Amino acid sequence: MSKYKYILFDLDGTITEPYLGISNGIKYALNKFGIKMDDKETLRKFIGPPLRDSFRDFCGFSEEQAEEATAYYREYYGVNGLEENEIMPGMDDALRLLYDKGYKLYLATSKPEKYAKIILDNLGLLEYFDIAAGASFDGTRDKKELVIEYLLGQIKEKYDDFTIEQAIMVGDRHFDIHGAKYFDMDSIGVTFGYGDYKELNNAGATYVVDEAMGIVDVVEITL
Repeated sequence: MSKYKYILFDLDGTITEPYLGISNGIKYALNKFGIKMDDKETLRKFIGPPLRDSFRDFCGFSEEQAEEATAYYREYYGVNGLEENEIMPGMDDALRLLYDKGYKLYLATSKPEKYAKIILDNLGLLEYFDIAAGASFDGTRDKKELVIEYLLGQIKEKYDDFTIEQAIMVGDRHFDIHGAKYFDMDSIGVTFGYGDYKELNNAGATYVVDEAMGIVDVVEITL
């Protein structure tokens, strides 16, 4: 019998390859400020953290500018960016296998919840998730630990026998690992996204895997 029953997943860089949609949205927003951004490495840094934080940290924007840039980004992303996502290699098979085996799957993403559900639905993956939780548009719930807290509240309402020891978080960045550690939850870091082994290991990931089926192998570890 597996130790785990409730599997939480990050979205960008874990389930999906989001670079095209996010980078196009960032370039659209920055263009509104007269800034041209073509550096791929800088654009990749926007994937993972809350968007407002990224505009402040990577562009030197004030709080007001970051808020305005986020609104511009959504002008693009809400129309076009939602369609510019692909499934990470092997993730569709891994999700299907875990679902068929009876595990409860959840989404915990810093992307706005409305967008996240549309993306999963577009990719034919939404049906695998018991609950899909994400950030709020107003920025009051954008940090990973806030999203996880919001999700855990819903799980506890639905399942009286839920315990944190039965849950594990899967993600590609240190934000995901730190979010799990905040709740004393085990975690799986995946290196096929936007974080490498060093980042995930230093963050304290319980496990680190290099491919999607490695997630299944970890979850299937018996007591």
